[in-house]
Formats: sequence, C-alpha cells, structure tokens
Amino acid sequence: MYREIKIGPIRIPWYASPKTQLTMVAFVCFMCPGMFNALGGLGGGGKADATTADNMNTALYSTFAVFGFFGGSIVNRLGVKYTLSFGGIGYCIYAIALLVSVHSTHTGGFSIFAGAFLGVCAGLLWTAQGTIMLSYPNEGSKGRYFAWFWAIFNLGGVIGALIPLGQNIHVKTNSTVSDGTYIAFIILMFIGFLLAMLLCNAKDIYREDGSRVVLMKHPTWQSEFIGLYTTLRTEPYIILLFPMFWSSNWFTTYQFNAFNGAYFNTRTKSLNNLLYWTAQIWGALIFGYCLDIERVRRTVRAKVCVLVLFVITMVIWGGGYDFAKTYTRADVAQTTFIPMDWQDDGYVGKMFLYIFYGFYDASWQASAYWFMGALSNSGRKMANYVGFYKGIQSAGAAVIWSIDSNKRSFMAEFGSTWGLLSFSLVCAAPVIWLKIKDHVTVEEDLAFSDETLADVLPTGHPEKAIV
Repeated sequence: MYREIKIGPIRIPWYASPKTQLTMVAFVCFMCPGMFNALGGLGGGGKADATTADNMNTALYSTFAVFGFFGGSIVNRLGVKYTLSFGGIGYCIYAIALLVSVHSTHTGGFSIFAGAFLGVCAGLLWTAQGTIMLSYPNEGSKGRYFAWFWAIFNLGGVIGALIPLGQNIHVKTNSTVSDGTYIAFIILMFIGFLLAMLLCNAKDIYREDGSRVVLMKHPTWQSEFIGLYTTLRTEPYIILLFPMFWSSNWFTTYQFNAFNGAYFNTRTKSLNNLLYWTAQIWGALIFGYCLDIERVRRTVRAKVCVLVLFVITMVIWGGGYDFAKTYTRADVAQTTFIPMDWQDDGYVGKMFLYIFYGFYDASWQASAYWFMGALSNSGRKMANYVGFYKGIQSAGAAVIWSIDSNKRSFMAEFGSTWGLLSFSLVCAAPVIWLKIKDHVTVEEDLAFSDETLADVLPTGHPEKAIV
C-alpha cells in the first residue's frame, strides 16, 4: 500500500498516494459520467426525440441538487471509497432505462426513477471525486491534478463518442442511435462501478512529503451536518461563488440539445460530440497547468483567470449568438427541415464553434475547482465546498432541463446562458480579489477539524518546524 514500484526507469507511486488514487478516480469517471456525457452529448440521450431524456435529466438534477449539497457531510462520514462505489451504479441503470424506452412507450415511471436515482448516485460520486482532487494534492499542484483528472475523465467522452460515430457512420437523418450503442455504454459503466470498490479512504493517504489529509478523526452524522452549517456561517463569502456554481452546467442543455441535437444529422452530431470532448481535454490541460505556474503569485493567477474567463465568455458566446439567431425550435421541428451533414457547405464554422464550446466548458470547470482549492487544503472543508458546488450546479441544471422539456425557444436558452455566465463572474470577482491568498496555513485548516499538527505533518516537516 505504501511501497513504490520500479519497472526499469519507470517509477509507479505507492497505492495509497494522491497520484494513484486520483488516477483510479479518473478512470471511474471515465467509465461512468464520461460515458454518460458521451450519451448526453448526442442530444436527447441518443434519441431523436429529446423529451424522455429531458424529463429524466430534470429528475436527475433535482435529486442531484439535494444529495450534492449535503454530499460533503455524507462523504466525510462514510469516506470517499463507499460513496464513490455507490455512486457508480446509477449510471448503468440510467443507460438501461434509455434503452428500454426505445422499445416501449410505457416506461415513463422507470425512466423518471432511473433519472432520480442517478441524481442521488451522481451527487455522492462527484462530491467524493472533488474532495479527492482538491484535498489530496499539495497547494502548488491542484491545477495539474485537475488537468490530469479532467483529461482522463473526458477521454471517456471521446471514446464514448467514437461508439455511436462508428455505429452510425452512414446515418444521414436525425435518428435514434442503435441498441448496440446503449449496450456498450451499459457495460463500460458497470466496469467503472466495480473499479470504485478498489479505492482507499482519505485517512490512509500519504503525500510525497509525508503529510496527510486534514479530516475528522471521529466523524459523526451530527458533527458533519454541523460542519456544513459552520462552513456557511464562518465563511459567508462562499455564497458569492454560488452564481458561478449555478451556471456551470446551465450551458450544456443548449449545447447538447439546441445546438448539436437539433441542427445536425446523427453521424454529424456524433462527430461533433467527439470533437467537443476532445476540446475539453485541451481546455483542462491548458487552464490546469497555467493555474499552477509557480513563478507567478497565486493571488495574481486568480485575478488573471477571472479576466481571461470574462474575455472568452464574450468572444465564444458572442460568436455563438451569430449562429443562434439563424434558426428556431419551430424551424427544426418542420418535416421539411434537413439536418446538417459534415459534407454540407458552412459546416466547418459550426464545427469550430462547438469545439470552442467544449474548450469553454473545461475552462469554466477548471477555474471553479481551482478557486475552491485555493481557499483551503482541508479534506473536510473541501467536501463541503464541492458539495455546495455540485448541489447548486445541479439545481441550475434541473431548471434548464425543465425549460428545454417545456419547449421554450432556443434563443431564450442561449440568452439566459450568456447572461448567467457573465453575471456570475461579476459576483465571483470580490472573492477572487479579497479571499484567495498565496498560502493557506495548516493551522487554518486544522481549525475546522479535531486533528492536530502531529496527526497530519511528519516530524521535520518545514511547516511544522516553523510552528
């Protein structure tokens, strides 16, 4: 568990190291939410009619909001291993429900249950994942850890996108994907669920410098729910990040359904899906590594990041407006509408717009996670921060999926997205300017736990010696 493995010049970190555990979590997410994203990126969960998937996603994000918001308390009490393991199974059931709905018109109840159950599972999985990603690494490597995780996770979306692309390469209509596509997703999701059972819990993790993750030695349900309240009471400024959390999944409904799902034929939206998730990998790597540039103070990096986000929000979504105003929901609903194919004139520009949408998604997520990670290094506090993030993110997603299910105009979805993204950056700016510091001391993190310096820092550690 704590022995490094050497294979020639290659050194594999010990099993209970942050790098090994984050890699394992990344592959769990590769198999489960990565495949879910590939399926959702086709628009309508791969179905020509998006209504079933919209209703499932509304139920999903409604329960996700609740279990995500309180997920930090559950993760702190049960540990990341068990919450991640339970979280993985819901993705299989969701994909099964979509497959069943293709062959029967009387599965509405099961579909809604599958969506709601996945919301419970996803809320726990993503809170545990975020806790690992933000609390296991040292301060100077949180951006890189996000980049590694997001790249592997979205590689799942890339490979998942290749499945429907290969199976529907000749489908030039806007049709439901084949049964084989759903079956492939179900198998891969189940493998991810099994992999999660092999993880370690946070109390067993040792970093390269010998330090451990700050946790509660004796967590109880009472202590963790009190800790959730304490986080909000003692750090109310976190509320200014809530609009950023709310916006962080709002845009995917427009991108997946109104843009990709509605305007392109099956094989072309499969290609777009592949390019979108590939762009996510590059966005995560670029932002993740730039946010960890050590020769620039962390406070400066944080401020520059907000400004860069604002600029690319104006540029990318400004370009998206030029396309959004060229068609309506009524236009694509007409029987005379011919969905665009990759061989049609004008496709290349729209393809690049969708690539930029994928890059933007990763940039936004990287920044939000890094901002939270810059506020604390405590595993207990990170669980609560990530719980807030996933809960509020999912509440916003539930609202926008419901709006899409009720067939509101594509322009209304687009306008609300652009406006929310811009507004949330303005709200977040005071936190970035005033609360992010170049370093968070161990004493600050320990104040939120029942541990001591002796519990988390080894003898001779520089920060312990200073104290």
